[in-house]
Amino acid sequence: MISPMKKRLYAACAAVLVAGFACAAWIWVKAGDEPDLSGAYQIIVVNGVPQAIAPNESKAYTRDLQRYGGRMAVVFDDIGRWWSGLWHGRSLALTVAFISVLASLALYFVALVVE
Repeated sequence: MISPMKKRLYAACAAVLVAGFACAAWIWVKAGDEPDLSGAYQIIVVNGVPQAIAPNESKAYTRDLQRYGGRMAVVFDDIGRWWSGLWHGRSLALTVAFISVLASLALYFVALVVE
């Protein structure tokens, strides 16, 4: 016989998973996957069309960053750009889905140990 507390935890587990995947699907559909180049370091012209370059794609930016802060500054800059990229566009949908799976698994394992 399953206790009422276990039933509620299993229901909460399922509800978190369904709500998380629904939100992730909605974000995936609504969000574009264009890179955010608002802080572009340079603008180059390719075939007469101006295109922005992200700072981490510019050799001059990377060289200057390494010159003033060392190799760790370049590493931390890459990590910071990766972290901020998780919260924009389609990667946000994947982040929401991953967090909902983790929360659902946590509720499931709590339900396993509850008597």
